[in-house]
Amino acid sequence: MKKLTRDFYNRDTLEVAGDLLGKYLVHEIGSQKLIGKIVEVEAYKGPGDKAAHSYGGKITERNKVMFGPPGYAYVFNIYGMYQCMNVVTEPEGNPCAVLIRAVEPVAGEDFMARNRYNKDYEALDKRSSINISNGPGKLCIALGITMKHYGQDLCGDVLYITENDKNEEFYIATSPRINIDYAEEAMHFPWRFYIEGNKYVSKK
Repeated sequence: MKKLTRDFYNRDTLEVAGDLLGKYLVHEIGSQKLIGKIVEVEAYKGPGDKAAHSYGGKITERNKVMFGPPGYAYVFNIYGMYQCMNVVTEPEGNPCAVLIRAVEPVAGEDFMARNRYNKDYEALDKRSSINISNGPGKLCIALGITMKHYGQDLCGDVLYITENDKNEEFYIATSPRINIDYAEEAMHFPWRFYIEGNKYVSKK
Protein backbone atom coordinates (compact mmCIF):
# COMPACT_ATOMS: atom_id res chain seq x y z
CA MET A 1 0.00 0.00 0.00
CA LYS A 2 1.39 3.39 -1.01
CA LYS A 3 2.05 5.72 1.91
CA LEU A 4 0.63 9.24 1.68
CA THR A 5 3.29 11.87 1.03
CA ARG A 6 3.91 15.21 2.72
CA ASP A 7 2.35 16.94 -0.27
CA PHE A 8 -0.95 15.18 0.41
CA TYR A 9 -1.22 16.91 3.79
CA ASN A 10 0.14 20.24 2.55
CA ARG A 11 -3.20 21.34 1.10
CA ASP A 12 -6.42 23.01 2.15
CA THR A 13 -7.72 21.24 5.24
CA LEU A 14 -11.22 20.66 3.85
CA GLU A 15 -9.75 18.96 0.78
CA VAL A 16 -7.49 16.78 2.89
CA ALA A 17 -10.39 15.83 5.16
CA GLY A 18 -12.55 14.55 2.33
CA ASP A 19 -9.63 12.79 0.68
CA LEU A 20 -8.71 10.93 3.88
CA LEU A 21 -11.95 8.96 3.75
CA GLY A 22 -11.33 5.43 2.56
CA LYS A 23 -7.61 5.65 3.27
CA TYR A 24 -5.90 3.23 5.70
CA LEU A 25 -4.59 4.36 9.09
CA VAL A 26 -1.71 2.03 10.00
CA HIS A 27 0.08 1.54 13.32
CA GLU A 28 3.04 -0.84 13.29
CA ILE A 29 3.74 -2.46 16.65
CA GLY A 30 6.71 -4.75 16.25
CA SER A 31 5.84 -7.13 13.43
CA GLN A 32 2.11 -6.48 13.82
CA LYS A 33 0.21 -4.00 11.66
CA LEU A 34 -3.03 -2.60 13.04
CA ILE A 35 -5.00 -1.15 10.13
CA GLY A 36 -8.27 0.76 10.07
CA LYS A 37 -10.07 2.29 7.11
CA ILE A 38 -10.88 5.93 7.82
CA VAL A 39 -14.66 6.42 7.61
CA GLU A 40 -15.24 9.69 9.50
CA VAL A 41 -13.22 12.89 10.02
CA GLU A 42 -13.60 16.51 11.08
CA ALA A 43 -11.69 19.51 9.75
CA TYR A 44 -10.36 22.28 12.01
CA LYS A 45 -9.29 25.43 10.21
CA GLY A 46 -6.85 27.20 12.49
CA PRO A 47 -6.83 30.68 14.07
CA GLY A 48 -10.19 31.73 12.60
CA ASP A 49 -12.05 28.59 13.65
CA LYS A 50 -13.50 28.90 17.14
CA ALA A 51 -13.65 25.11 17.45
CA ALA A 52 -9.92 24.65 16.74
CA HIS A 53 -7.32 24.30 19.49
CA SER A 54 -5.28 26.86 17.58
CA TYR A 55 -8.08 29.47 17.54
CA GLY A 56 -6.62 32.95 17.90
CA GLY A 57 -3.16 31.81 16.83
CA LYS A 58 -1.76 31.27 20.33
CA ILE A 59 0.93 28.57 20.57
CA THR A 60 0.79 26.34 23.66
CA GLU A 61 2.50 23.12 24.75
CA ARG A 62 -0.66 21.30 23.77
CA ASN A 63 -1.10 22.65 20.24
CA LYS A 64 2.45 23.55 19.14
CA VAL A 65 2.71 20.65 16.68
CA MET A 66 -0.18 22.19 14.75
CA PHE A 67 2.04 25.18 13.91
CA GLY A 68 4.74 22.96 12.42
CA PRO A 69 4.99 21.21 9.06
CA PRO A 70 2.08 19.19 7.69
CA GLY A 71 1.93 15.41 7.92
CA TYR A 72 2.50 15.04 11.67
CA ALA A 73 0.22 13.58 14.34
CA TYR A 74 -1.47 15.92 16.80
CA VAL A 75 -2.66 13.73 19.68
CA PHE A 76 -4.45 15.24 22.66
CA ASN A 77 -6.21 14.09 25.81
CA ILE A 78 -9.92 14.48 26.46
CA TYR A 79 -11.66 14.07 29.81
CA GLY A 80 -8.26 13.23 31.27
CA MET A 81 -8.74 9.65 30.08
CA TYR A 82 -8.80 9.28 26.31
CA GLN A 83 -6.66 10.32 23.38
CA CYS A 84 -7.74 11.70 20.00
CA MET A 85 -5.59 11.70 16.87
CA ASN A 86 -5.42 14.54 14.37
CA VAL A 87 -3.46 14.95 11.16
CA VAL A 88 -1.67 18.32 10.81
CA THR A 89 -2.43 19.99 7.47
CA GLU A 90 -1.50 23.05 5.41
CA PRO A 91 1.87 24.87 5.30
CA GLU A 92 3.97 25.39 8.42
CA GLY A 93 2.70 28.31 10.49
CA ASN A 94 -0.94 27.78 9.48
CA PRO A 95 -2.15 25.58 12.36
CA CYS A 96 -4.88 23.39 10.88
CA ALA A 97 -5.70 19.73 11.41
CA VAL A 98 -8.11 16.91 10.64
CA LEU A 99 -9.49 14.81 13.49
CA ILE A 100 -9.83 11.08 12.73
CA ARG A 101 -13.23 10.30 14.22
CA ALA A 102 -13.80 6.65 13.25
CA VAL A 103 -12.19 3.74 11.43
CA GLU A 104 -13.34 0.35 10.18
CA PRO A 105 -11.02 -2.50 11.26
CA VAL A 106 -9.11 -4.00 8.34
CA ALA A 107 -6.21 -5.95 9.89
CA GLY A 108 -5.04 -6.77 13.40
CA GLU A 109 -8.59 -7.13 14.72
CA ASP A 110 -7.56 -9.46 17.56
CA PHE A 111 -5.01 -6.94 18.81
CA MET A 112 -7.63 -4.19 18.59
CA ALA A 113 -10.17 -6.29 20.48
CA ARG A 114 -7.67 -7.07 23.22
CA ASN A 115 -6.80 -3.39 23.50
CA ARG A 116 -10.47 -2.42 23.81
CA TYR A 117 -12.08 -5.38 25.58
CA ASN A 118 -9.28 -7.74 26.65
CA LYS A 119 -10.72 -10.54 24.51
CA ASP A 120 -10.33 -11.89 20.97
CA TYR A 121 -12.28 -10.32 18.13
CA GLU A 122 -14.27 -13.50 17.47
CA ALA A 123 -15.57 -13.39 21.03
CA LEU A 124 -17.19 -9.97 20.55
CA ASP A 125 -20.91 -9.57 20.07
CA LYS A 126 -22.22 -7.46 17.19
CA ARG A 127 -22.52 -4.28 19.24
CA SER A 128 -19.00 -4.54 20.65
CA SER A 129 -17.48 -5.31 17.24
CA ILE A 130 -18.89 -2.04 15.90
CA ASN A 131 -18.07 -0.03 19.02
CA ILE A 132 -14.45 -1.12 18.79
CA SER A 133 -13.42 1.91 16.72
CA ASN A 134 -16.49 4.07 16.02
CA GLY A 135 -15.27 7.15 17.84
CA PRO A 136 -12.03 9.17 18.19
CA GLY A 137 -11.16 7.88 21.66
CA LYS A 138 -12.17 4.32 20.86
CA LEU A 139 -10.05 4.07 17.71
CA CYS A 140 -6.98 5.34 19.55
CA ILE A 141 -7.39 2.64 22.21
CA ALA A 142 -8.00 -0.03 19.57
CA LEU A 143 -4.98 0.95 17.48
CA GLY A 144 -2.72 1.61 20.47
CA ILE A 145 -2.32 5.32 19.73
CA THR A 146 -1.27 7.27 22.83
CA MET A 147 0.30 10.56 23.80
CA LYS A 148 3.71 9.10 22.97
CA HIS A 149 2.66 9.50 19.33
CA TYR A 150 2.29 13.27 19.72
CA GLY A 151 4.35 14.78 16.91
CA GLN A 152 4.85 11.44 15.16
CA ASP A 153 5.88 11.86 11.53
CA LEU A 154 3.07 10.33 9.45
CA CYS A 155 5.51 9.88 6.59
CA GLY A 156 7.57 7.55 8.77
CA ASP A 157 7.31 3.84 9.49
CA VAL A 158 5.42 3.64 12.80
CA LEU A 159 2.14 5.52 12.42
CA TYR A 160 1.09 6.48 8.92
CA ILE A 161 -1.73 6.57 6.36
CA THR A 162 -1.79 4.75 3.03
CA GLU A 163 -3.81 4.67 -0.14
CA ASN A 164 -6.57 2.09 -0.42
CA ASP A 165 -5.71 0.03 -3.49
CA LYS A 166 -9.21 -1.45 -3.65
CA ASN A 167 -10.56 1.71 -5.34
CA GLU A 168 -13.82 1.47 -3.41
CA GLU A 169 -16.67 3.73 -4.39
CA PHE A 170 -18.67 5.54 -1.70
CA TYR A 171 -20.70 8.68 -1.10
CA ILE A 172 -19.22 11.36 1.16
CA ALA A 173 -21.78 12.96 3.46
CA THR A 174 -21.22 16.14 5.48
CA SER A 175 -22.64 17.62 8.67
CA PRO A 176 -21.71 20.07 11.41
CA ARG A 177 -18.97 18.85 13.74
CA ILE A 178 -19.87 17.04 16.96
CA ASN A 179 -19.69 18.23 20.60
CA ILE A 180 -18.48 21.78 19.90
CA ASP A 181 -21.43 23.75 21.27
CA TYR A 182 -18.98 26.30 22.71
CA ALA A 183 -17.80 27.34 19.23
CA GLU A 184 -20.60 29.87 18.51
CA GLU A 185 -21.11 30.24 14.74
CA ALA A 186 -18.38 27.66 14.03
CA MET A 187 -20.54 24.92 15.51
CA HIS A 188 -22.67 25.11 12.36
CA PHE A 189 -19.87 24.75 9.81
CA PRO A 190 -20.42 21.53 7.78
CA TRP A 191 -16.86 20.32 8.31
CA ARG A 192 -17.57 16.75 9.37
CA PHE A 193 -17.12 14.26 6.53
CA TYR A 194 -18.09 10.60 6.61
CA ILE A 195 -18.78 7.60 4.40
CA GLU A 196 -22.54 7.39 4.18
CA GLY A 197 -23.92 4.01 5.20
CA ASN A 198 -20.75 2.78 6.90
CA LYS A 199 -21.68 1.14 10.20
CA TYR A 200 -18.54 2.38 11.96
CA VAL A 201 -19.46 6.06 11.65
CA SER A 202 -19.84 7.38 15.20
CA LYS A 203 -23.14 9.22 14.75
CA LYS A 204 -25.48 8.96 11.80
